[in-house]
Amino acid sequence: MNSRTPADPPSGLLQSVVESVGIGIGVYDGDGRYVYVNSAYTALFSVSPSELVGVPVWEVAAEIAPDRFDAYWASFDEGETREVRTVHAYNSYRVPVVTGTTRRTIDGTGYHVVTVEDVSERGAVDRDHRDVLDRMTDGFFTLDTDWTVTYANETGRDILAHTMGRDAETTTVEGLHLWDEIPEAVGTTFYEKYHEAVDTQEPVTLEEYYEPLDSWFSVRAFPSEDGLSIYVRDVTDRRRKEDALERREQVLREMHAIIADRERSFTEQVEALLALGRAELGTAFGTLSHIDGDDYVFEAVDAETGDITAGDIVPVEATNCELVATDRETLVAGNVARDIPDETDRVGYTEWGISCYLGAPVMVDGEVYGTFCFYGTEPREGQFSEWEVTFVDLLAQWASYELSRQSTTQRLAAQNERLEQFASVVSHDLRNPLNVLEGRLELARRTGDAEHLAACEQAVTRMSQLIDDLLTLARMGTELDGREPVALDRVATACWAQVASGEATLTVDSDRQFVADRSRLRQLLENLLRNAVEHGGDGVEVRIGDLPDGFFIEDDGPGIPADERDAVFGWGHSTREDGTGFGLSIARAVAEAHGWEIAVTGSAEGGARFELTGVGRPDTSSGPE
Repeated sequence: MNSRTPADPPSGLLQSVVESVGIGIGVYDGDGRYVYVNSAYTALFSVSPSELVGVPVWEVAAEIAPDRFDAYWASFDEGETREVRTVHAYNSYRVPVVTGTTRRTIDGTGYHVVTVEDVSERGAVDRDHRDVLDRMTDGFFTLDTDWTVTYANETGRDILAHTMGRDAETTTVEGLHLWDEIPEAVGTTFYEKYHEAVDTQEPVTLEEYYEPLDSWFSVRAFPSEDGLSIYVRDVTDRRRKEDALERREQVLREMHAIIADRERSFTEQVEALLALGRAELGTAFGTLSHIDGDDYVFEAVDAETGDITAGDIVPVEATNCELVATDRETLVAGNVARDIPDETDRVGYTEWGISCYLGAPVMVDGEVYGTFCFYGTEPREGQFSEWEVTFVDLLAQWASYELSRQSTTQRLAAQNERLEQFASVVSHDLRNPLNVLEGRLELARRTGDAEHLAACEQAVTRMSQLIDDLLTLARMGTELDGREPVALDRVATACWAQVASGEATLTVDSDRQFVADRSRLRQLLENLLRNAVEHGGDGVEVRIGDLPDGFFIEDDGPGIPADERDAVFGWGHSTREDGTGFGLSIARAVAEAHGWEIAVTGSAEGGARFELTGVGRPDTSSGPE
């Protein structure tokens, strides 16, 4: 036989046979370069033999990388056929056929003879499968036993390219080695589970967080002798929603634990809720406020700095809470300048730097008590979420309920106290005139003396006075029938006309106008004026004047000793034998029902002086009467 190297092209009959078999035949040398290809082989790649001879195989078949050339061929068994998808890197296009590859060695020289068969018909079926896979919303890709990507659908390609740090639009992931391209994934759960599937030849499933992408992936990996088929879905949105729901559930549980803890005072509960709210919303401040006229009073505070503390008072007009109180609705402003630009002239924004705000009204007995609010100096990129708004609304509603419950409890306690006092007066004060009446009537029957009847009449009159005053107090409670604009001088003058004043005189030096229950106000004034006349002596001079936030009624009589002033508003307290002792109790009850304070002191002339404060001077467009 002639000595001929395998690199020499066949000739004569042998070449005719090689060219006629219809199967692509190529020969590589030990360096991976083509030394011979037949026409059937080059036809598959739309090139001529001269374009391939001398070209490295990895420029035609991208799945054969230069650094893994020897390992790739060593992985073949003699005569083994594998299905691979070839990428013609030399001319930069993808060959749409699946080829069979066979390895053979010749004379121990390290040359490789490769046969490539055109299976275009099967390739068309594969393309149909590819179309189906590309329409999948899940990512899908396959790996060979060397961890090289052999196929990826559109979603799979996007995920892999993104994970590899490559541009998904321009990257061909087929032919890339998974762990070489994603070294940071080595040692992760994904790495361990993929190897487990290959080692055990059993499918694996996992749902895991991938920190480099800050994403969660759900994965199903199905092994075969040729490698892995992997289905992957980005479940980040679902996991974040689940985490958010779990966090919200935890917050609600903590909220319930706080409000159900009766060992804590109301203030301690509010402080704990403010801390919980600040942590959930990520704000610098959380406060429960009470709006008192023009003042904004910080009743409870939780803050990251000591700039504000409970008890501090600022003008309500400086705060966004004024809007909440006025509109009686929750105010949401993730960015004050963006969301409520008309309010950026408030001191809270211009000087304190309040740039985000979320506050809800706290209602007590149908009126705005204050606000439950959270705010900070850093504006938000987005808006407070629906959950965050709902959470703050829940806190405000609880505070409203609890404060209303306390108000009701206090009213019931006051009513119970009045009932006990009422019962005491009925059983004691009415018993005396009843005893007198009973005794005198018996004497009148026996003697027929008319003087006894006169004493009976006095006893009946005394009981009538007591009963009238008792009924007034019993019916009074703390509720007002209705408020309306009033002028102090007009109401006081009308009340003076109903008092048996004798030689006494009244001077009204006030133009104060305010809102009050007119009927109740008359009860207050008549009792204070009657007290001045009855205790001031003949010709007493009574004067009504203004205070900064209210008014006073004083006289020039003997006054009230300092050690008795605390007792004068008590039930049944009187220094006159014919007095019921309820006049000043009625005056105090009227003042408290209006939210005013009443106190007694001495006048400049030494007489009694009653001061009513907290009355205010509201703007009344319709004018008082």
